[in-house]
Amino acid sequence: MKFEYTGRHIEVTPALKSHVEEHFNRIDHLFDGRPSKAHVIIEVERGRHRSEIILTWRKEILTATTTNSDMYQSLSQSVSKLEKQALKIKSKVTDKNHKKDKTAISQPRLDESPSAPRRGRIINARRYAIKPMSDEEAVMMLEDGADSFLVFRNAADQRVSVIYKRKDGNYGLIQP
Repeated sequence: MKFEYTGRHIEVTPALKSHVEEHFNRIDHLFDGRPSKAHVIIEVERGRHRSEIILTWRKEILTATTTNSDMYQSLSQSVSKLEKQALKIKSKVTDKNHKKDKTAISQPRLDESPSAPRRGRIINARRYAIKPMSDEEAVMMLEDGADSFLVFRNAADQRVSVIYKRKDGNYGLIQP
């Protein structure tokens, strides 16, 4: 891992460098030995010690910023924030790779035989009000709409009926 240091209103001492590099050595296993670059920016302003670490790893840019009264604690907290971000990214990549393997090798369950036909699922398409109308009005509504059937309440006997377009161009009427 390559490190770059920038100090604003503070001199970057070898002790600060070794502190950062020691913390990164502890979490080096997360980066899989892939080359990465860390830019460490430390700053002191009005007694507040601010550390910012920008880490370039894989195709990701991880950033952590903390402000504390002690520079060493600030750097430690920034490194722990980067560790959490790296773990999150690594687990996403791992989960994505494992999901691909599981879907590629699908095995039938024990309770169903491989030759058993699958049952279709019931999917609620939409809801609409059933209006009372005559058969002729239902045909006109069916011609105006894009649907191939229409559920309506027959005005003569108040029973629910279904009218549908047949393949021969006529209309079929289903009454209970």
